[in-house]
Amino acid sequence: MPPTAHWDDAEAVRRERGHIAGSWRDLGSAAGSVAVGLQRIEVDPGRWSTPLHMEGAEEEIFFVLGGSGMSLHWDGESTSAHAIGTGDCIVYLALEVGHTLRAGPEGLDVLAFGMRTYADSATYLPRAGVSWLGASWVVSGGEENHPWTREAAAGEPEVGELLERPPTIVNVGDVEVEEFAGETVEGSHRDLGRAAGSLRTGIQHCTAAPGKLAAPPHVHSAEEELFVVLEGEGTLALGDRKHPLRPGDVVSRPAGTRVPHALWAGKSALTYLAYGTREPNDIAYYPRSGKISFRGVGVIGRLERLDYWDGER
Repeated sequence: MPPTAHWDDAEAVRRERGHIAGSWRDLGSAAGSVAVGLQRIEVDPGRWSTPLHMEGAEEEIFFVLGGSGMSLHWDGESTSAHAIGTGDCIVYLALEVGHTLRAGPEGLDVLAFGMRTYADSATYLPRAGVSWLGASWVVSGGEENHPWTREAAAGEPEVGELLERPPTIVNVGDVEVEEFAGETVEGSHRDLGRAAGSLRTGIQHCTAAPGKLAAPPHVHSAEEELFVVLEGEGTLALGDRKHPLRPGDVVSRPAGTRVPHALWAGKSALTYLAYGTREPNDIAYYPRSGKISFRGVGVIGRLERLDYWDGER
């Protein structure tokens, strides 16, 4: 599988039922992601992205590429609506808030990042057509039982006036910029995930200065990363291999590949989103310097080369 995928080359799947309508592109699978996923959702003007839902185990982070609309939140008792637009980042914590999106008059274009978790609480009986959920069970299968079909039958959610945005919605322009510079590394980043309160995953808005690296070549033991190029052109370095980058390219770096990666800006700055899981057991190795970062405990060390003769040091 190629190391990158472009969002224009991923197949668009049309999903439409009742008030829900839009086109979906599975960018994560196209780029070969394993433990995390990425969808580009282009919601039709005035329509909704999904049924109002709450994730049981998956934390989701959305980034608005274009258009405008609203994020509808449900706290278990009531709903609230909040305006969203280009450059906004929205965090939906598992078991914290039900949510869905509605597009404005010009439509809504979003990137939806999420974790791929196993549904270990459900057992499906394909012959009987039912699923066990703990001590209860539900009827499974059939178009009439599809969640989106039942949602469409329930009708469009009621929306009141737009309210002040919660802390889980931030705009990239309002998040503090952290700049860095070195001999080969130079640029800046905005930690959108932490600003919006993400817990188990993170997303950063990064810029590499012209001709510079965004970070030294490195490899992760447990964290999987996804990169989405927003502006500029550059190069993806995978070990000794080089691959050109342009806006719309998606790069997946699964954990434990042992192949260092780095993003290098070309003649102009390279701006991209960097999404990843926050794995406490992750170890990052930087082959150029020999440094090892034990990220869960915040300790960085350097390798000492050992030579052995006849089994003795």
